[in-house]
Amino acid sequence: MPEFCTCGAQLPPDSLFCHKCGKPQRGVMAPEPEPECAAELVPPPAEPLAAEPQPPALNFHNLVAVRIAFVVAPVAFLLSWIPTLNLLLWIAAGFLAVFFHRRRTGVLLNVRAGVRLGWITGVLMFAITTVIFTLTIVPMAANGGIAALFRQQLKNPSDPSVQEALRMLETAPGLVTVLLIMLFMLFVFITLLSMAGGALGAKFVSRSEPRP
Repeated sequence: MPEFCTCGAQLPPDSLFCHKCGKPQRGVMAPEPEPECAAELVPPPAEPLAAEPQPPALNFHNLVAVRIAFVVAPVAFLLSWIPTLNLLLWIAAGFLAVFFHRRRTGVLLNVRAGVRLGWITGVLMFAITTVIFTLTIVPMAANGGIAALFRQQLKNPSDPSVQEALRMLETAPGLVTVLLIMLFMLFVFITLLSMAGGALGAKFVSRSEPRP
């Protein structure tokens, strides 16, 4: 690089222009323009698919399920007083509740949901049974009829252990204990059999549906 410009001015080291006349002292390479990056075509975000509405949970807040259970439970309770039919009718109650729920709502229940609907039906049947049981047994218990009834049903009332049990029924605490045990056993049998009927109903309805 020259130390002096053609105009005679002394140039500082590595100067690109003359500070006196402005003459360029060496060729300045203009930076090449960077090629414009082609804008990437970003597809617009896909609209989220509308989620299918989920059926309401099967519990006592589900008014449709409760109404169906209220229709099935009293009928099954009334018919369950027929000897040897009560167990079958408790199963049929859960089965019919699932069947009528399908007809009413169009929702196909799985086995778990069928068990829940059967449980709701069983609880309502137990509630009706408890009311009728209380209205029937309490007056009989007040007159000492429970012990007499058990004495008539037992084959060997003279057995010491049987006599001890009969004496317990003649006392208020013993009678209450026996009645509570009977109600607990009724609750277990009614609800479990109704839940089994609900599971069977869910399987039956799903199999009877036409395949696509």
